[in-house]
Amino acid sequence: MKQVGEQVKDFSLKDADGKEVKLSDFAGKKKVIYFYPKDDTPGCTKEACGFRDVYAQIAKKGAVVIGISADPVEKHAKFRDKYQLPFILLSDPDMKVIKEFGAAGEKKMYGKTFFGIIRSTFILDEQDRVTHVFPKVKPEGHAEEILKAL
Repeated sequence: MKQVGEQVKDFSLKDADGKEVKLSDFAGKKKVIYFYPKDDTPGCTKEACGFRDVYAQIAKKGAVVIGISADPVEKHAKFRDKYQLPFILLSDPDMKVIKEFGAAGEKKMYGKTFFGIIRSTFILDEQDRVTHVFPKVKPEGHAEEILKAL
């Protein structure tokens, strides 16, 4: 998992509209990058709606919110529209960026072990250096936790 102080390399993924988005598109801004398992599931919806509800306050602090999962762009578009999410959702079907951040690994659910996305959040400064790491996030109250950290 990426650590505080680590520099993040530029990356490029497609957003919910299929448009290529680069990390460098947000140069000069703080970035809240959160990784989540799946669109429109209970925990992921709670987390996304939490970010939606404090998004204006996060933006006032000079930050953007970027959600990343392995879901396809079409699912991201439906999820964004259904919950009126004002921030960017990026699709990483090959899990390249997810793995680079260390946001994937062995998980256990209902007694089964599998490889999947670990719900985690990283705050980057204006120069794309990691300032905060939140591993194994609980969806409830997480957006407020991020707001305080900013």
